[in-house]
Amino acid sequence: MGGLISCAPTDNSYIEKLQHPEWFQAAMKNLTDIVVYDIFSPPVASRVYLYPSIAAYETARQQAPQAYQSLSGQVKDLQPVPQPESEAVNFSLASLYAFNKVGKALIFSENKMDAFEADFQIKLSEIKVPKKVNKASRIYGEAVAAHILEWSKGDLYSQTRTYPKYTIQEPEQFWKPTPPDYMDGIEPHWKDIRTMVLDSSNQFAPKDPIPFDLTKGSPFQKQLQQVFEIGRGLTDEQLEIAKFWDCNPYVTHHRGHAMFATKKITPGGHWIGITAIATRQSESSFLDTVNAYTNVSIALFDAFISCWDEKWDTLVVRPETLINKHYDEEWLSVLQTPPFPEYTSGHSVISRAAALALTDLFGENFAFTDTTELEYGLPQRSYKSFIHASEEAAISRLYGGIHYMMAIEEGVNQGQEVGTYVVEKIQTKIGSEEALAAH
Repeated sequence: MGGLISCAPTDNSYIEKLQHPEWFQAAMKNLTDIVVYDIFSPPVASRVYLYPSIAAYETARQQAPQAYQSLSGQVKDLQPVPQPESEAVNFSLASLYAFNKVGKALIFSENKMDAFEADFQIKLSEIKVPKKVNKASRIYGEAVAAHILEWSKGDLYSQTRTYPKYTIQEPEQFWKPTPPDYMDGIEPHWKDIRTMVLDSSNQFAPKDPIPFDLTKGSPFQKQLQQVFEIGRGLTDEQLEIAKFWDCNPYVTHHRGHAMFATKKITPGGHWIGITAIATRQSESSFLDTVNAYTNVSIALFDAFISCWDEKWDTLVVRPETLINKHYDEEWLSVLQTPPFPEYTSGHSVISRAAALALTDLFGENFAFTDTTELEYGLPQRSYKSFIHASEEAAISRLYGGIHYMMAIEEGVNQGQEVGTYVVEKIQTKIGSEEALAAH
């Protein structure tokens, strides 16, 4: 009898099941939901996506080291991750543990991550992952996570939490907090955060903004007048575009003495959502899915640093401030003006950079329907390509009344330079999984 038991075939079907990309899609969606709940600012949210994605990639790529190469030596200061000590490690499973562990360290609502992980364990038991494999994979995933978190400490994020707030400058060409809440400027020292690929935060600084001049007919005054007039005569389509790409993580609503807030995804979170759509539509493998998120998150991260350097260097005043003072004190922008300087447009910069990363992975004519905003009460929209979507994201800021055209046009140019540079410098996939399997 004992011999019969020892010769019984082992159920290894869990190995193939763990290769399903929806395991990683679910983990990323959970992280996005927590980012929304915790109301991270757009630049900080890009950091929350970055490090878990790299942790997952550096773990998962070890399934196919000849097809996917390490980011060590490609992104700043990253040393090779430790090697597993057990042969029982499943790299897909370990990558999920690494992703969640790093993610949990970067968010506030740890209880939400705990709930996700408890459900994760139930799902693992349902597909009969052996306890030995589960334990070894968890131990290794946590070792990689510790390595990535230690590396993350060198990016100056913690230090910049103690830096002084921005001091308001009185001359009217400089940015001022805007209604309804007149919030302090967000992340005035983000340019000090370590970039992943860019040589420096100002490597791709755009051309200077048009000089401040409210004289009628001056180039700057024409930019302001354009925002004012478009805001008063939006078409239904323009209004829909503005709202679709709003991506303001914390919009406040005031009714008499009451105030409530609407939480939404950040601009970077919207492009993470588009990455989910692209990977599913192309039927990407587990590894290709992780790879796509990693490339996009690197592009987003460096794009935010580049943009924020320019914002807090030029300190350009928002249209709303000047329109209310000089044209119409009752005028309201369609979108709530975000609490940071105007130039360049963040959505224009990061959307173009993310679009270039996705184009590099999926091609120039990748048509898709963007359903990212459905859960936030907005309709879906369809695009001929990632660049097409990024162009609409950029112009949405004019329709929304929160940016001058100069910030949009130069923001797109800035994102083009950042995205092109990141795509050229980052080489993750160097072969095909199929070729490796055949080898």
